[in-house]
Amino acid sequence: MYGEIIHSSLVLLYNTHTQESHEHFLVLFSFHLLILSLDHSQQDFVYEGILPLSGLSFRTISLDRGVSHSPHVFETSSPMMESKVFICASGTELQQWLSHLEDRRYKSMTPPMSPSQCALSYLLPCDEHWKREELKTYLMQAPIGQWEGSPIQHMGQPGCISMVHIANTQKQGHQKRLMVLFPHDVLFLSVDSKSLTLRYEGRLPRHGIKAVERSALPGRMEFELMGELVEPLLITCAHQEDYWNWIFHLQQTETATLL
Repeated sequence: MYGEIIHSSLVLLYNTHTQESHEHFLVLFSFHLLILSLDHSQQDFVYEGILPLSGLSFRTISLDRGVSHSPHVFETSSPMMESKVFICASGTELQQWLSHLEDRRYKSMTPPMSPSQCALSYLLPCDEHWKREELKTYLMQAPIGQWEGSPIQHMGQPGCISMVHIANTQKQGHQKRLMVLFPHDVLFLSVDSKSLTLRYEGRLPRHGIKAVERSALPGRMEFELMGELVEPLLITCAHQEDYWNWIFHLQQTETATLL
C-alpha cells in the first residue's frame, strides 16, 4: 500500500512526560514513516500511526542525564502533530535513520508528484461512502500546507466531510473547498487542481455559527452559515445526502448550544 520499504529497525519510543519508553518497530517507506508497537503475547505488530515525510523535520537530541538509555536519540516534529522521540540501539543506527529520513523527506517534497503517488487523487471527489471514510483517515496523517493552530489530531474525530462551493454572500464568485466537521469546529481546506496537496483555509467554531436552509432542490442544494462574528457564507453541496447531513449536524449543534 505504501510502496517500497527503504529502512526499518527496532527502536524505543520515549515519552518525555512520563520518561517511560517502549519497544516499537519503525518502517520507512518512500513517502511515509510507519510506527508499529509490539504485542509480545500475540507475537504480532500493532499499528500506531503513519507520518507523512513531507511534513516532518528531524534532529538529534539529548535526554536528561537521569535517564538510563542509549544516548543515540532523534526527534521528529511537525506543525500537524506532537513531536516523537526515538532511541536507537547504536550511533550507526541513528546515523542511518537520519540519513534515510532526510533523503526521503527531500524527495517527497520535490515536485512534480504524479497522481499515481498520491492517495488523495483517488479519494476525490469523495462521492462514495468508502472514499469519505478513507479520506477522514488520510486527513489525520497527511501534510496540510499553511496549517495554523493546534495539531489536527487534537480536533477530535472528523464527522461529515464533502467538497462544497463556498461564496461570501456580500461578494461575487465562489470557491471550491473540502469542508470537514469536527466535534467543536468546521474546517475548510483547499485542494490543488491535480488533487495532490491540501492547504489550510480556516476553521469556524461550531458553537458560534448556525445553518440556515436556503434550497434543497436538485442542482441547488444550498444553506447559509451565519454567526455574530462571521460574515454569512453560502454553502452549495453537490449531493443531497451531503446537504442533509450538514443541516442535521449543524442544527444539532444549535440545539445543544441553546440547552
